[in-house]
Amino acid sequence: MASLSSASVSLVRTPTHLPCFRSNHGKVQSLNRYSKTKTTHLSINSSLRMCSIAASDSPLSTSMYELSSKKVWIWTENSQVMTAAVERGWDTFIFSSQNQGLANEWSKIALIDPLFIKEGEIFDNAGERVATIFQVSTPSELKKLHPEAHHVGNVVIDLLDWQVIPAENIVAEFQGSKTTVFAVSKSPAEAQLFLEALEHGLGGVVLKVEDVKAVLDLKEYFNRRNEVHNRLSLTKATITQVHAVGMGDRVCVDLCSLMGPGEGLLVGSFARGLFLVHSECLESSYIASRPFRVNAGPVHAYVATPGGKTSYLSELKAGKEVMVVDQTGKMRTAIVGRVKIETRLLILVEAKIDANDQTVYSILLQTAETVALVCPHEGNRTQKTVIPVTSLKAGDEVLLRLQGGARHTGIEIKEFIVEN
Repeated sequence: MASLSSASVSLVRTPTHLPCFRSNHGKVQSLNRYSKTKTTHLSINSSLRMCSIAASDSPLSTSMYELSSKKVWIWTENSQVMTAAVERGWDTFIFSSQNQGLANEWSKIALIDPLFIKEGEIFDNAGERVATIFQVSTPSELKKLHPEAHHVGNVVIDLLDWQVIPAENIVAEFQGSKTTVFAVSKSPAEAQLFLEALEHGLGGVVLKVEDVKAVLDLKEYFNRRNEVHNRLSLTKATITQVHAVGMGDRVCVDLCSLMGPGEGLLVGSFARGLFLVHSECLESSYIASRPFRVNAGPVHAYVATPGGKTSYLSELKAGKEVMVVDQTGKMRTAIVGRVKIETRLLILVEAKIDANDQTVYSILLQTAETVALVCPHEGNRTQKTVIPVTSLKAGDEVLLRLQGGARHTGIEIKEFIVEN
């Protein structure tokens, strides 16, 4: 096994938000979008300006995003792939030792950090060793990988024939070590597998592609997962009317994740205002707790999905993602495992933000004790978390997510719209 040097790598031209490209005269062109750059010295185990993802706030699971950062290096000879990656904040590129000319050419166009492969090692532009590459195709080769065999630094694993089990074994072996382990990924799907193995995932991926779409898809994946950083702004609304309307086809959404008290899905008849519908995690004398389920409403209703989008409840199916939100606005993504549509008795619930507000927000829900809306969170005061719809009455306060009402294929757009 080759050892890794712990020498520091001098990294320059660190964009804080957006990438810099060079003008025809070789000078940095800011286009009024880029901040001033600076020279930064980082040890080779430090994050090389990659996407940083915070821990999930879900109380029920320890997410891979508890790591301070996930790193992405790009391995390509396609200039369009390079441009797409730099524009999305990924500016560390791997070249073969014969491609020094290509690295120099790209460095004249964009501010990149070129790395070079030579005899199973990866070196930076100054000739300092940055990482070691290991090709793994058999269990015996996999067993040779362990933290004690390396100094602090980066290890790039190329799993030639298999992926899932080796990735999980590597995550387990290197947890707690100072070695950052990358896996060579030939698609966004492979990258996701490596980044999520055993929840924690590997420290990074080397995306080896010649297709721009692969970069776009991987960035979209990071953006969706980065949403767990944010808290949604939830608004207190007052119930104005509750009454039975008859039978309808309602949707139970069963997730591949467990939900806790205060968590549920954002659902509503109009995209302009989505109610926080609670999960069936609470104990009931009528039926066993089902903390994976939300009895969400009729088939026509909107439900919040990642990326600020919405879907109709009727469009959900196994494998799709939805946003799970709690009483304080913390959110996380969850995968739909099953959708059940059955005919049940429905009630109409209407609410307003205040008495003088002319805008009405509504939702239809099944008439059942296990279906509930989440109440506002009032600091540390002890109060009820939810109100079952069978007890709901005018004057009760619930939580609402306000947003743009006009939608096209689930994407918010700006246009005049009237919905009643």
